[in-house]
Amino acid sequence: MEGTPTICIIVRNADGWYAHIVCDVAPSPLPPTGKSVGIDVGLESFATLSNGVQIANPRHYRTAERKLKQAQRRLARRVKGSNRSRKARTLLAKAHLKVKRARRDFAHTIARALVNEDDHIAVEKLNIRGMVRNHRLTTSIHDAGWGIVLHILLAKAASAGRVVVDVNPAGTSQRCAQCGESVPKRRAVRWHSCPYCGCALHRDHNAALNILKKGGGTAFGEAQPLGGP
Repeated sequence: MEGTPTICIIVRNADGWYAHIVCDVAPSPLPPTGKSVGIDVGLESFATLSNGVQIANPRHYRTAERKLKQAQRRLARRVKGSNRSRKARTLLAKAHLKVKRARRDFAHTIARALVNEDDHIAVEKLNIRGMVRNHRLTTSIHDAGWGIVLHILLAKAASAGRVVVDVNPAGTSQRCAQCGESVPKRRAVRWHSCPYCGCALHRDHNAALNILKKGGGTAFGEAQPLGGP
């Protein structure tokens, strides 16, 4: 352990008992890199960065969905209160725990890579609670785990002395990142082609560039970034 232990919480998971120990650790700022990045999250790809890099969506729940359903059906066939029912319930809980841990591990990996690489990170300020009301996308949005990644990213950035700015994502997909003109497009259109300046790139890449502009206070008609570190 590092730092000074302050809290110890004993918890019981499906695979045993754990002690969660919270420690006070002094911040350890990383050397500046001089780089900034804007991040546009999505479902087709988990995220697209303003430098054009796309991070694949691992879809942890979707990958394990078949095994989860089998475990759920196995539990439903057991007599409630029996030993076989308890064993089936434990197996189901372990399957869900595996998905949860895989999602958190992915979040830590992505957040660490971003914090190590960039001094200034601009992200979308998403209303996830409102977005999951779309019943067709509820499972996919929960599976992506955007909120978990953002929470971990903020913690790692604070420890490393990085700045994370949340910006209003409205219009970032519909405005050309190169000339600033409005280029309306339907959600199904995945390619941005500007008829004014000829800019052509992936829709999410264009949105990530606009998010970076907003986060740096250089967006068209916007002098200051929305949100804060």
